[in-house]
Amino acid sequence: MRKVLIAAFAAMMTTGPVGAAGVLSDPPAKASVEQVKEFMVAQRQSCKAASSCQEAVEMWCGGDSRADGDGDGVPCENVCRAKSQVDTIKQRIGC
Repeated sequence: MRKVLIAAFAAMMTTGPVGAAGVLSDPPAKASVEQVKEFMVAQRQSCKAASSCQEAVEMWCGGDSRADGDGDGVPCENVCRAKSQVDTIKQRIGC
């Protein structure tokens, strides 16, 4: 699934707008790793979609406050087991 999302996003980022004659009107843009990462995080809608604590923390730091529904500082407790694990990931990704 992840490879499909990345491929779809990369295709979207490299095609650019097409003019009337079917010719690209602007040069194609290249998707950066950060853009792909942001796209993938945006696709996660719930903790069920997070396959690791890293993904859960990225989703939570990206603004999904629902990830930590009980407010204990541990998002998506189905994949994150301890606050110390979450704190380590937050420090590593700069959240």
